[in-house]
Amino acid sequence: MAIPCWFMRGGTSRGPFFRATDLPSDPGARDAVLLAVMGSPDPRQIDGLGGAAPLTSKVGIVGHSDRADADLDFRFAQLQPDSDVVDTTANCGNMLAAVVPFAVESGLLAPRGDTTTARVHTLNTGLTAEITVATPRDGTGPGRHVAYAGDTHIDGVPGTAAPVTVNFLDTAGSVCAALLPTGRTRDRVTVEGVGTIEVTCIDNGQPLVIIDAADLGRTGAESVAVLNADTELRGRLEGLRLACGALMGLGDVTSKNYPKMTLVAPGTHGGTISTRSFIPHVCHESIGVLAAVTVATACVLDGTVAHAKATGAKADRVPDNAPDNAADNSAPATITVSVEHPAGEFSVELGLEPGAGEGEPPRVTRSALVRTARLIMAGDVLVPGHLHPGHLYATSPEEPQR
Repeated sequence: MAIPCWFMRGGTSRGPFFRATDLPSDPGARDAVLLAVMGSPDPRQIDGLGGAAPLTSKVGIVGHSDRADADLDFRFAQLQPDSDVVDTTANCGNMLAAVVPFAVESGLLAPRGDTTTARVHTLNTGLTAEITVATPRDGTGPGRHVAYAGDTHIDGVPGTAAPVTVNFLDTAGSVCAALLPTGRTRDRVTVEGVGTIEVTCIDNGQPLVIIDAADLGRTGAESVAVLNADTELRGRLEGLRLACGALMGLGDVTSKNYPKMTLVAPGTHGGTISTRSFIPHVCHESIGVLAAVTVATACVLDGTVAHAKATGAKADRVPDNAPDNAADNSAPATITVSVEHPAGEFSVELGLEPGAGEGEPPRVTRSALVRTARLIMAGDVLVPGHLHPGHLYATSPEEPQR
């Protein structure tokens, strides 16, 4: 059975994208198709499109939205090479960056001018983002296309490409019940075999447990290969993750891809903070978009583990160019936090508003960043026919733009 498929890179992740109408509506049947598409479970994913790593075992599913405040609905699916679980409960900000380019390429969205902005609703968690891509004219004709060539570089991706601007709207408590699901900026967690560790449990788009690398006897500057080979550290992190998952109101997270465990240390290359992020059992080659947003948020909240490690003027809660009355948290402000990761740096712009009461921390109302995306392949992916019975085009989807 041939299913229309657009293979996209979004930020530092990649995977196949599908129109929702081209996949089975039943979640179980849909997941069986996705497992066949990716070649899971198999460590090499040799019989599918997966890249034998979590960052390349991702899927995007996009359709028109019925919501008044959104143009598109996006469902993200995280697969694992050696697992038959399809997780649609978490977010992925990198794959999100490819949604609007995909929607134009697949005929779901018509270009709206030299740039096209669409509001995307993520079905996984309810997160909404405004995404803008370049859609110049096709020469002198009336048609337009997504521009992929450009001068924007993001660490973790070779070369340059056209920018994709992602503006997240009020992402606090995307999976958890609140930005600080325990109600505290810092918790002391005791786990047998690990000891007592101070952590910050936070969710501003991605549930994270933030830990001072030094508290686990690490510098936070170790390479990905060294950390992935560190079985003692990974065992301790998993013990903490299970304990913190319950503490954050997430229940038993044994089979879940969150919370992510993030080691932090002072920035070493001019950034605000240095990170090593586990997703959740292997170290990320860089850092996820929403993980970076959540770490940046923690940097501006007094009392968090990240705030204690943040360095430089960019970590200041009130920037130099803020209004005069921002010093007492009485006016909105915008700051940029530079999050270092193994592949480089990630700048996150945060919009802040005053806290609800005297002494209350500022509220993060907006987070903006720049990613890039690229269409790698367009065509059909083949899966065993019994997984997707019936006529594929029964719903008469729109003809894709080529």
